[in-house]
Amino acid sequence: MLLRAVGGMALAVWAADIDAREMTLMETVTTKAIRSAQLSPDGQFTAVIRSTPRTPYEDDDGSSYSELVLINAEGEETSYLSKDKKFGRVSFGPQSEYLYFTAKEEGDEYQELYRMPVHGGGIQSVFEFDGNIGSYALSDDSEQLVFLSSGAKDSDEEKLEKKGFKAEVYEEDLTYTQVYHVSLGEEDAEAKAVTADDQHALSVSFHPNNEQLLVRTAPTSLIDDNYMSSQYQLISLDGEVVTSFESESKLGRAEFSPDGRYLAMIRAADYNDPSAGSLFVYDTREQEHRNVLPDYKGAVKDFSWRTDEEIIWLGHRGTETEVQALTLKFLESRSLLELGEAIFTSLDGEAGKSEFVLTGHRPSHPSEAFKYSNGRLERLTDSNPWLAEIDMPRQETMTYEARDGLKLEGIVVYPANYEEGKTYPTMMVIHGGPESHYSNGWLDRYASPVKHAAAKGYALFFPNYRGSTGRGVEFSKLGQNDYAGKEFDDIVDAKKHLVDIGLADESSVGITGGSYGGYASAWGATAQTEHFAASVMFVGISDNLSKFGTTDIAKEMHAVHARSYPWDKWEWYLERSPIYHAEKARTPILIMHGKEDTRVHPSQSMELYRYLKTHGNVPVRLVLYPGEGHGNRKVAAQLDYSMRFMRWMDTFLVEKAEEKPSFELPHAEQLK
Repeated sequence: MLLRAVGGMALAVWAADIDAREMTLMETVTTKAIRSAQLSPDGQFTAVIRSTPRTPYEDDDGSSYSELVLINAEGEETSYLSKDKKFGRVSFGPQSEYLYFTAKEEGDEYQELYRMPVHGGGIQSVFEFDGNIGSYALSDDSEQLVFLSSGAKDSDEEKLEKKGFKAEVYEEDLTYTQVYHVSLGEEDAEAKAVTADDQHALSVSFHPNNEQLLVRTAPTSLIDDNYMSSQYQLISLDGEVVTSFESESKLGRAEFSPDGRYLAMIRAADYNDPSAGSLFVYDTREQEHRNVLPDYKGAVKDFSWRTDEEIIWLGHRGTETEVQALTLKFLESRSLLELGEAIFTSLDGEAGKSEFVLTGHRPSHPSEAFKYSNGRLERLTDSNPWLAEIDMPRQETMTYEARDGLKLEGIVVYPANYEEGKTYPTMMVIHGGPESHYSNGWLDRYASPVKHAAAKGYALFFPNYRGSTGRGVEFSKLGQNDYAGKEFDDIVDAKKHLVDIGLADESSVGITGGSYGGYASAWGATAQTEHFAASVMFVGISDNLSKFGTTDIAKEMHAVHARSYPWDKWEWYLERSPIYHAEKARTPILIMHGKEDTRVHPSQSMELYRYLKTHGNVPVRLVLYPGEGHGNRKVAAQLDYSMRFMRWMDTFLVEKAEEKPSFELPHAEQLK
């Protein structure tokens, strides 16, 4: 593999390697990734949490293990891996002496707050509570602690449940999270609730004066209220609301400047903006709220205060990412990390420090920790050294034009041993949202095993159709009030482009995706069946009428997607539903869904299955995953999905069979 240096880092340039091998599906689902990275106040340490998947067929079912890694200034790692607990939020103490984290140690009934000395020493209990401690914050002297908790389990409720009293009152019997405060320096200190018990707290942090709290609250714990009705409030330690920062839009993270004058906030530009991707700053002195990057044709993902007047911000623009420094006085921004370095997803720095740490991925590796210092970018972690053995396919951004002239882009992955002039079976992988986008980084997922598929001779394309994020607010609104309209025509136009340039075999193009991408996959198998030879639909929409009545985001659907209600135009909602076009379907479709999905109810998949099964014109299969929701989170379900996905595509795109493959998979043979 050839390498080129960029900003002090070695980046892969794809070249043939005779010793390279293909990536297995087992490796796809067990790849490790860095979940978070935190910089110590003195800049000497970085703490990361690494997600380590369980081993299929060996480990009992469950979510990934957590590994806590402490990295010193020399790049040396100290690792803490536990298979019986999960590390929660990690932070350094104000003096960098301790690393704080939440965990459930042996004997703990609930998740507690712990710390350990960064220069060595055992784990110390900081505070235990009658309930799980979630997100937390410490004052500058480490004497004051605030945290989120929903309190203890109701013992009477548990007893009644054992007797069979398990009735659930829909959207009324809710659990609320509150903010609690405790003075750690006091003997027998007791935590007291700061927020009201009829408000749901989502985040908490200290104001720089250490006497007030910045709290994000929502009217209820419903996900729709989290998305569309939350707000930031400045609250005193005794619970008095000092200021409310009103915002009728989606909210991201917020943080005060070191002197407390400014509050920076990632939020949507307006109520109908589908994504929190604009950077606003509230001036407490002038009481002015303004968008400091009003013309940015991208999406702001994270930020950190460097000084009282300067913000380091991370943006996604097109298929790449960038990091810039913004001076508030003149609203001038200068580039620190340009497009193409990596796909960065988070940023953490300390006021007064020029360095900061990031998480980011590239086509050659999943999320890792990076450090920016003295104008250079250094990669801190290598979670999967075995990836050096893998044959890395060529991957690049491709632009194309929609039928109405709109310029679009996406990521193309070429098959291994690609030969110009030769056509290949092709998978179109459609992102969900639609307020999301693909970046030119690590695209391997259990639902899109890129390296494995490319090694088997597939081309893959990841389109950023209209309505995607990463190209400004206006572009992200282009698909609103047009379900399955021009946005899905963009996908067909992408297929046509791949055929026209001689990459895709026109008769062997498959479509797949989850959530809104599942909707596109169902639409491609029914209303646009002539364009696709196979479809794999995951947690997708098939009936827009019943979808509204069964989802947990009805408010969001109205505000940023449909811009209407079903009763406003019943017929239109039905006509934009795949079930309405089921009789036309000639595309074999594999439908998969988590049985506990509340976002897109599994009945959506069941409806499409029944309609197609009844018409009997096309191979169809429905696979349900117990215990999984809007996406498979456990490794066994992920591996099972990957195997079924590849078998379905192989059967209808490569073998061009007429009958569906066996539903049985060789899991039993792998048991140890």
